[in-house]
Amino acid sequence: MSSKAVFYHAGCPVCVSAEQQVLDIVDRNKVQLEVVHFGNAKGRIAEAEKAGVKSVPALVIDGNVLHINYGASMDDVKKAVA
Repeated sequence: MSSKAVFYHAGCPVCVSAEQQVLDIVDRNKVQLEVVHFGNAKGRIAEAEKAGVKSVPALVIDGNVLHINYGASMDDVKKAVA
């Protein structure tokens, strides 16, 4: 069964490092991954919050939110991309 995942991040070094590791993992497991960089897609912040994302980087897979390390709170993200 194939899973769908969305990786949300803000582009900071913690997020970029996590993105590379997540990409390696999902490629090996054939997971369909969408990467959302809030610096390029600030219109998707509400979607992430609705999914339960509290901080970035975060991976939402099959409706479950996995907060990875800690780069920034969603409040910090909103201030940064405003």
